[in-house]
Amino acid sequence: MPVLDLSDPVAVDRYAAFVRAHPLRALSQDPRWGIVKDDWGQEAVYVERDGQIVAAMSLLVRRLPGGFSVLYAPRGPLVDWDDHDLVLEILEQAAPLVRKHRAVMTKFDPEVTWSTELDAWLRAQPGWVVKNVGADKDDLVQPRYCMIVSLRDEEGRPLDEETLLAKYDGKARNRVRAGRRRGVRTVVADTEEGLSTFHDIYTFMARRNEITARGLPYFHRMREAFGERMRVVHAVHEDDVLAASVTIDYHGKLYYLYAGSNDTKRNLSPNQVMNHDLMVWGLSTGAESYDMGGVFALDESDGLYLFKRAFCKADGGATEFIGEVDVVHRRAVYAVLQRLVPRVQRARRAAAATVSQARKTIAARRAS
Repeated sequence: MPVLDLSDPVAVDRYAAFVRAHPLRALSQDPRWGIVKDDWGQEAVYVERDGQIVAAMSLLVRRLPGGFSVLYAPRGPLVDWDDHDLVLEILEQAAPLVRKHRAVMTKFDPEVTWSTELDAWLRAQPGWVVKNVGADKDDLVQPRYCMIVSLRDEEGRPLDEETLLAKYDGKARNRVRAGRRRGVRTVVADTEEGLSTFHDIYTFMARRNEITARGLPYFHRMREAFGERMRVVHAVHEDDVLAASVTIDYHGKLYYLYAGSNDTKRNLSPNQVMNHDLMVWGLSTGAESYDMGGVFALDESDGLYLFKRAFCKADGGATEFIGEVDVVHRRAVYAVLQRLVPRVQRARRAAAATVSQARKTIAARRAS
């Protein structure tokens, strides 16, 4: 049966084993990602040949007013993208779910690098809307450009630490070494207190940068879902915690998911030391890559982009993914969504900025 029975532990384990071994495996395609995204529904489909799973697609289900929904395969489906028939087949397996959930569209955005050939094929499919080159960040759920450091050489062998350092640009390399010389160190903080401290710093950073932040229960669910594969670390100097982050080792792919720093001793480069030490941890476990997260544009004025690019120099900077594809099932409702969603996203950012400014104003008055 192509629709996965999520109540059958044997079937789920078999499906999960395929997902976790796939070359394009992605954290958000794991069936346990539904634990983290508990405000969405969850489904999964697969294609089987000769008794073996050959393609899989985990789907989140977002309910909409009027009894409609959106099906979303974050960083999926997991399929051989050179086999176009198989791509169409795995999407066809979701047809019963489209009917069941009255889906307006099925959205997917795999971790597949952009190419003119794949882009042309996607655009040639009837009813598919492709969002990549020229798309605004309000048009996308996830960034197209990801800053990924390879932790292996061209022959697939793990790097040593000095070779890893040599991959960075000169400023990043010098800051890692200088921060270490001045006493910055990274400590594992996989305790409730450690997670709480991370969240305090992460929330502080979000207020400073006028962006929204996840609540602490979100990270509790992440720990429930991925257990020891989730690592909380702090960058410390003497008795001060300067930065903190949450990273998940997803079966050889390290995802640097959430991080933040406060305003204490920022000149000591705690974020550079922390990222380097996490990559060294990856080397010790035989990991293949370290994903620092995405950016929506290659903007030379964006400090976050420049920070990440410094570590990705030898890997060509940003990795450009193919983007998002909407397989449209209900054109009229889809057209309405296309008008409304960007407005909602802009309103949320504006609200976050307003709240952040208000908090800053209150803090300044209390300090005066």
